[in-house]
Amino acid sequence: MRAIGQDSFGGPDVLKVVEVPRPVPGPAEVLVRVRAAGVNPTDWWHRATGGLAGDTPIRLGWDVSGVIEATGPGVTLFAPGDEVFGMPRQPAPAGTYAEYVVSPARHLAAKPPGLSHVEAAALPLAALTAWQALVDTAGLRPGQRVLIHAAAGGVGHLAVQIAKARGAHVVGTARSANHDFVRGLGADEVIDYTRTDFTTVARNIDVVLDTIGGDYGPRSLKTLRPGGMVVSLASPAEAHLEDRARALGLRSTFMITEADQAGLKEIASLAASQRLRVRVDTVLPLEQAATAHEFGERGRTAGKIVLTVSD
Repeated sequence: MRAIGQDSFGGPDVLKVVEVPRPVPGPAEVLVRVRAAGVNPTDWWHRATGGLAGDTPIRLGWDVSGVIEATGPGVTLFAPGDEVFGMPRQPAPAGTYAEYVVSPARHLAAKPPGLSHVEAAALPLAALTAWQALVDTAGLRPGQRVLIHAAAGGVGHLAVQIAKARGAHVVGTARSANHDFVRGLGADEVIDYTRTDFTTVARNIDVVLDTIGGDYGPRSLKTLRPGGMVVSLASPAEAHLEDRARALGLRSTFMITEADQAGLKEIASLAASQRLRVRVDTVLPLEQAATAHEFGERGRTAGKIVLTVSD
């Protein structure tokens, strides 16, 4: 089968099309014929540095939408021909930039009806990140105030909708060009971070979702009400915020997204009811994975980048 591989770490140009053996599903696994694969910041981080995988270049890609081709022993949830989507093996590498991928059966869920494979492939990692941060980690409740940084981004625009579906009051940060988009997602307030210090506007916040890192974590503490929480997705280095937050009567934690079928089913339900809409910014064929990474690393996409796999 065709897949995207790399022999070394580096820029997007290290990515190339390779021919590799088609994988075979083992016990409790399924073989998925890939129709589309989402592209995420963790992909270009792993491409350039090895990320969590270490010193050996890996086959990239976690997000997938496709069709079950075969099942391994013991699989009862799916059968050949079923349409599925998911985020196999996260945080371990999955290799969804390929014509086929093997996944644990319970790392997938039925593709939401009414969504194309491109839309479904754009959802898993970004939507699960938002869900696990806001719902599982922060326990967001109706009526609470949530501040979402980079609210027009891949994770951010889904987090806005998930927070609204949970009954929260949503404040988002975004460039002015994206304000109408973010408001259209349901945000109650939008702050142009290029012109306004968000700490002077956002007040009495219960939960902050920090997708940026750097000084955003420490600055976000200023917006919280007593007992409020910052959930950081940016770096384990943000762990120092925990002590700082605790001293102020606040909370802070760093989170890594995990494979999660229960969360996928919740996301599929929101998408099927049109309470969760994914914005796809760019669609490219598998062979242009390097171009997809170039686009992503510019940091100016509103929504998601997706690779498609031809029949």
